Amino acid sequence: MAEAFEAAVEDGLHLSKRVYFGKDRAVAPPKPPTAMERAAGYSYLPKSPMLYAVITNPAIVDNPDMPSYQPHVHGSCDPPALIPLQMNGVSLEVDCFLDTAFVTLSGTWRVHCVMGSRSCDCRIAVPMGEQGSILGVEVEVPRKSYCTQLVAMDNEKGTEKIDGGTNISVKLRWSQKLLYHDGEFTLNIPFSFPEYVTPAAKKISKREKIQLNVSAGPGTEVMCKTTTHPLKERLRQAGKLGFLYDSEVLSWSSSDFVFTYTVSSSHTFGGVLLNPPLVHDVDRRDMFCCYLFPGKQQSVKVFRREVVFVVDISGSMKGKPLEDTKNALSAALAKLDPKDLFNVIAFNGETYLFSSSLEPATAEVIEKVTQWINMNFVAGGGTNILLPLNQAIKMLSDSCNSIPVVLLITDGAVEDERHICDTMKSLLTSHKNVCPRIYTLGIGTFCNHYFLRMLANIGRGHHDVASDVDSIEVRIGGLFARASSIFLANIALRILINLMILRYNGTFPESLKVNGVLADMSNFSIDLKVEEANEIPIGKCAIDLRYTVCNKDVLTAFIVAKHQIELLTAEAWYSENEELKEKIAKMSVQHAIVSEYTNMVLLETHVQQVRVTFNLRVSSKADKKSKREDSKPQKILTLHNVGLGFGNLSATVENTPPGSGDVKHPDAAEVFVKAASDCCGRLCNHCCCMCCIQACSRVNDQCAIVLTQLCGALACLGCYACCGGQDG
Repeated sequence: MAEAFEAAVEDGLHLSKRVYFGKDRAVAPPKPPTAMERAAGYSYLPKSPMLYAVITNPAIVDNPDMPSYQPHVHGSCDPPALIPLQMNGVSLEVDCFLDTAFVTLSGTWRVHCVMGSRSCDCRIAVPMGEQGSILGVEVEVPRKSYCTQLVAMDNEKGTEKIDGGTNISVKLRWSQKLLYHDGEFTLNIPFSFPEYVTPAAKKISKREKIQLNVSAGPGTEVMCKTTTHPLKERLRQAGKLGFLYDSEVLSWSSSDFVFTYTVSSSHTFGGVLLNPPLVHDVDRRDMFCCYLFPGKQQSVKVFRREVVFVVDISGSMKGKPLEDTKNALSAALAKLDPKDLFNVIAFNGETYLFSSSLEPATAEVIEKVTQWINMNFVAGGGTNILLPLNQAIKMLSDSCNSIPVVLLITDGAVEDERHICDTMKSLLTSHKNVCPRIYTLGIGTFCNHYFLRMLANIGRGHHDVASDVDSIEVRIGGLFARASSIFLANIALRILINLMILRYNGTFPESLKVNGVLADMSNFSIDLKVEEANEIPIGKCAIDLRYTVCNKDVLTAFIVAKHQIELLTAEAWYSENEELKEKIAKMSVQHAIVSEYTNMVLLETHVQQVRVTFNLRVSSKADKKSKREDSKPQKILTLHNVGLGFGNLSATVENTPPGSGDVKHPDAAEVFVKAASDCCGRLCNHCCCMCCIQACSRVNDQCAIVLTQLCGALACLGCYACCGGQDG
């Protein structure tokens, strides 16, 4: 899908050469990447929020202000070409609360590449940071405005076209996680705009603005470390920082917005935050949120690692998915210490073990397993997940003084997923020693991510998604780092029974005690101070404690409602509970978080009309009064479902590679008509008349005779039809 998107943008940039910008040499058209940049791995995938004109008819491509009257273009673009729209202004507002960032990006784009008398669809692409989740989109065009809203299934689908020359104002809102390592937080927002979205006109003002607010919680001190953009500090309070960047620029930002900061503490710290319920919340009880960070401790000891890598080598993993998995696996093995133990299990319809037992991660063994991986990781066969999981769990049954980990990597769905969950529950609850943790990575959209998430929840681990093939290495590396950096296990909160969820009635205790076990098997205890924090939106970050207390190795500081919805969706899939599905849909609508049980719809609203009346007074002076009519949504359009879905069993059986979508196969007549009607040269991967002539010149004599006879017969039939069947 990424390749198809890049191809569509490349076609669009070729089409944009038709846009005429006048004779002024100082006004340059958008510059596509050079051949050297393309050879160096340049990608047309968006590295910042972008708008594209969706072009199916290339004849409409022209400057809406200065028509060039170019020759008419025949044919169509199938699939449609995407022309990046020029951007006239951009503003970024970021609010960081503990380990979550809420991002609002406002921008203005112009449909600079479509005739003023014609219209086209426009597509918004939003690359988001770590674990990003779209919260809402607002669009304003002349006479109309649009906004997204989540509703329970199903409404009419459709899109609206935008006239050429129109200025489009867009506001995008999403949330994403901050990366945390060694006491340092990193915010990374895609904010790198290609040169070809810079307006060609000389006198257009280009203003770039970034506003950043950081809130690390009460009683903390925040210190800025690095930033990619020239921010000016405008607020400094206990636990808070505020920055602003506002400037006229010649060209838009060419790098992502990266900001790092520390929360000063050399030891483990945390707290409890209290909030009143949200305005429209049906549950009127107050809310609380617990957070716990390890702090910056150079000498902190992590648990000894015992890990079994369980890797899918079915036929669908052939090519780049399996090669990137092998590279990531080799990198993970290289990070193990000689005292750590490991094993590798490859599976398709059968299983292949590197060793019958765990092996020490010495240099000699690592070299052997690398050779074994290169020889045995050959894509082919089906998918059987239960057998290798059973082998991995049994292999870790005698672990002690360590956190045993199973790291499962797959791109497919299987029929017995609920049975696998039941089996893992039975195996893990019967363990006498430390219970193995199960970490899962799903590649693409054909695997059932909610099955993998449920599996990770049962195994007290974590689930991650490699939504595209290019992110496999990064995701495996991050998942392994998460699994191998545990410093505190068996976390438990000593609170009252009726406070075991993030809601409470009455008076909350002044402190909360957290207990756990450190890597040296000693007991750990800390008292968390309870504070009111109305400025931090706990309602967007609330989770049910039943999913974290006593079954997570690291109590994540600030888990957004998206995470809770994903966990509940996994539970609803596993239990097939209809009431739970309804609850998820209500939560999704309330928090504006997408889910599998809601659709995102587009509400179209006509801009308020202004009626002007003139009242005459005795003084003969006109008193002008304006009356605004109430604006109401006129149309509701359902957008594409943005959920992950529950896997595709048929695609897994057919070994369809991840990233492959439904391919439309046109019939021969359609291909011939398109080829014969496209006389504009090589455009959007279609043939021209010259291509047909060249193809015919390569036909052998026998085939030429048959084609001639066929054409003659068709011509006779045509004459017969025109004459009404009468004798000529």
